[in-house]
Amino acid sequence: MSLFDLTGKVAIVTGSSRGIGRAAAEQMALQGARVVISSRKQDACDAVAAEINARHGEGTAIAVVASISSKEALQNLVDQTRTAFGRIDVLVCNAASNPYYGPMAGIADEQFRKILDNNILSNHWLIQMVVPEMRERKDGAVIIVSSIGGLRGSPMIGAYNVSKAADFQLARNYAVEYGPDNVRVNCIAPGLIKTDFARALWDTPQAEERSSKHTPLRRLGEPDDIAGAVVFLASDAGRYVTGQAIVVDGGVTI
Repeated sequence: MSLFDLTGKVAIVTGSSRGIGRAAAEQMALQGARVVISSRKQDACDAVAAEINARHGEGTAIAVVASISSKEALQNLVDQTRTAFGRIDVLVCNAASNPYYGPMAGIADEQFRKILDNNILSNHWLIQMVVPEMRERKDGAVIIVSSIGGLRGSPMIGAYNVSKAADFQLARNYAVEYGPDNVRVNCIAPGLIKTDFARALWDTPQAEERSSKHTPLRRLGEPDDIAGAVVFLASDAGRYVTGQAIVVDGGVTI
């Protein structure tokens, strides 16, 4: 059996109606997993789930709308997953938000709180909701999509970077707590990926060239570049990896 095989596994992926989350769900389904597509818009989730089911068979994917800002909505996401599939083996915390661009000196308290709540606290909530059954089975994987921003300062997205740095520590701490029960918790730290979330940095040829020339691989990342790391961490290929921040950035941070 392939180390990357996910047959029989069930994965929740937040923010999976597009971009990195969608690519991660699609690639896990390709490896045999059943996946839960979730974002704030039901029609967008339904469309992705329908495509995955058409490709891999009915029942491979379901769509459950949820806002990461609502603990009740996230609990419903977990409950609906268990009702549909009976278990949760993999949690991918991909959804995040950044409502403010500019120096941290100018950020309003409510904007800072939203960033911290959506990018850290929501991950903590979801982990608390899904991990008990993983610990009982002595098997499970939690993957937080962080950012190389958590490794660097920035004059424009400093608060976002603070939240992403905190995600690294969230993974480390939970890895220590849950490691004895064989539950692995890791972060992926993408560089600039061609998604809607980062569109302003690549949506013209000039912008893409400007961003690419500082990347050793001389190209921007694609969602599948991150999805490969998700599959690795979700599968037996990553069974001895925990508490890590895996940088996938084409070499930018070197």
